[in-house]
Amino acid sequence: MTENQASTPAFTNKPVAVLNKSIEPTKILNALAHMCFGLGAIVGKDDAKLTNYRDAEGGLHPFISEMPFIILEANNNKIRKLRLLAHENKVNCIDFTNTMIEGTYLEQIARTAQTAEEDLIYCGIVLFGDWEKVTELTRKFSLWK
Repeated sequence: MTENQASTPAFTNKPVAVLNKSIEPTKILNALAHMCFGLGAIVGKDDAKLTNYRDAEGGLHPFISEMPFIILEANNNKIRKLRLLAHENKVNCIDFTNTMIEGTYLEQIARTAQTAEEDLIYCGIVLFGDWEKVTELTRKFSLWK
């Protein structure tokens, strides 16, 4: 075991985001924020391993996860397939689609309700679940560049 491995705790769960590489960065960042907010509501403080950090002056930097959060990239079809696999494997996931981008949230809800799943363009998906299962589902994706 290396020194780094010895000092790194093993985590039960793993958070991973897979973002659509063809969506412009401002929309991707917005989608990621929405997905993480939703995921936080599902996961909760304890499972998210949220820790309060303090700087040298004692200033508080609260609720930072101890776990690494991996950001990967894929195209729309791969994100769609990952979403299906996550549901089949009972892995917590939150996705964000093109119908959720413009207008008020009421307009977004209506637009989503009028769009067939096969016509949705996935901006991304965030997964949180068993470390090994999430790794298995996402291992073929590349790191976000």
